Amino acid sequence: MAEAKIFAGPRVRRMRKRLGVTQTAMAEGLGISPSYLNLIERNQRPLTVQLILRMASVYKIDVEDLQGETGSTAGELRQVFADPLLSGEIPGGEELAEMAEAAPNAAQGMVKLYRAYREQAERLSDLAGLLAQAGHDPALSGARLPMDEVRDRLETRPNHFALIDAAAEGFHARIGAAEDVATALREWLRTQHGIVVRTLPVHAMPNLRRRYDRHSMRLFLSERLYPHDQLREMAQEACQIALREEISAAVDALDLSSVEARRIARFELARYAALAVMMPYGEFLSAARRTRYDLSILCARFRVSFEQAATRLTSLARPGAQGIPFFLMEIDIAANRIRRAGTTGFPGAPFGGHCPKLNVYQAFAMPGQVLVDTVEMPGRARYLTLSRTLEGPISGFGERVRRTALLLGCDAEAAAETVYSAAAAAGTPVLSGPACRLCERPGCLARAEPPVTRPLGLDEMVAGMSVFDFQ
Repeated sequence: MAEAKIFAGPRVRRMRKRLGVTQTAMAEGLGISPSYLNLIERNQRPLTVQLILRMASVYKIDVEDLQGETGSTAGELRQVFADPLLSGEIPGGEELAEMAEAAPNAAQGMVKLYRAYREQAERLSDLAGLLAQAGHDPALSGARLPMDEVRDRLETRPNHFALIDAAAEGFHARIGAAEDVATALREWLRTQHGIVVRTLPVHAMPNLRRRYDRHSMRLFLSERLYPHDQLREMAQEACQIALREEISAAVDALDLSSVEARRIARFELARYAALAVMMPYGEFLSAARRTRYDLSILCARFRVSFEQAATRLTSLARPGAQGIPFFLMEIDIAANRIRRAGTTGFPGAPFGGHCPKLNVYQAFAMPGQVLVDTVEMPGRARYLTLSRTLEGPISGFGERVRRTALLLGCDAEAAAETVYSAAAAAGTPVLSGPACRLCERPGCLARAEPPVTRPLGLDEMVAGMSVFDFQ
């Protein structure tokens, strides 16, 4: 039988450079001449099965790394060139495979550029939908951005994934993480999968939080991250291995319309799984009840951040073991809404920001402090709200600090179960609304826009307290 032959020169060359080995040294280690290795790297000689096994033995590499890893990239390139704009440019699949093989970084760059192009086209489709609602009829598709589709799915359902939570509790118990989750995860990654966790300085990884190099079997974490954020990144990587099936099942249940949307959802659910491992459901619910949902104590007990503990509170919806149904919203200083979680809370507005009287906006003036309010909506529904700023990655000298603010809330009737009830009762309820465009409270000093439901009160003889008076 003829021996199988593989032409994998570019992969051999990349592997050699990654190992920091010269052609002469590698040839000597493999028992071949430098000139023959040079021909292999130039794809002028095949890489035999015997030589692949020798490389795996001498340099401790994965055989699959040499047998081919470009199928995924080639498939993505095939999708790019299937676009009507490019469909006539590539005669067949061989050239795409050669491109993915010889220049993988350039190929991935082309795939990313195409994704950006498609997202821009979908943004125009989104705009077309808004114009159509206004009575126009643009001849554009009504497709939505993948990120918007994922956000809608996650924000309109309870922030609880039963399969992931159950699997995370089991995983937490198996690795013996009761005392120190970080140490247990590091040991599990090393002993079970040969993955070593390393922290890299800023100059070595300036733009990434986490990077997993599957060739060297090392997980790199940025030194810009606080310890609790490094823990979440490490837990997320572990969950993508240990909870892969549960995460995939949760993604399937979301019934998303595109591969890109599924990829985004998988990332978001892996982050959910990471928090579930750091704060196992039963243990966290029990601690939350005993401390009366005191976030400061929960942060200290589980060695997590305010944001992580607050996010976990929104997921306590297991049937028969439910916590207070919290909801949250995170914004930046320009009032851009970054995310929401929990299906109950302030009525959502399709456009515009939330009421500027909410304490989440005041939090930026008092970084690090927890602000407590009772908020009353126009229908007289009341909510307990907690707000606090969140700090982004550690910034160097001269860099602007990334700071956002988180609003955590629940129905006012549940406030008595929390340590924040006395502070909320001591103040006057804040008369709020869903958004200025939908709020009809008269004489509001904080009004930023007129309501769309009422005509403006234009009277030259009378000036009201609000900038936008209405009839």
